[in-house]
Amino acid sequence: QVQLVESGGGLVQAGDSLRLSCAASGRTLSSYAMGWFRQDPGKEREFVAAISRSGGNTDYADSVKGRFTISRDTAKNTVFLQMNDLKPEDTAVYYCAASPAIMYSSTTRITDRYNYWGQGTQVTVSS
Repeated sequence: QVQLVESGGGLVQAGDSLRLSCAASGRTLSSYAMGWFRQDPGKEREFVAAISRSGGNTDYADSVKGRFTISRDTAKNTVFLQMNDLKPEDTAVYYCAASPAIMYSSTTRITDRYNYWGQGTQVTVSS
């Protein structure tokens, strides 16, 4: 079992930055590709970013490309999402998730391939 706990959300203004953290316990994250997703009330959960087990491959939704950066710190068993130039449309609950990955370099956008999810952290961006 992997327990994931997100932190770092908050209320910011458009153009500001936030750094989300996802701390894991129970197992090392080195066996998992990691992802960040977000969900607004009444909408489906959407993919934001993913990073491979190695950390060498990343993938981003078009809406955040160039503004968000996903990274991982194996020693701290933590994954991060640096969010810059935030926009009101980035407002959502952000979730991190872990996907068992055989391939060291693979990432996935598919929600069903993620076995473990955190409880989410709210990000609100005012205009």
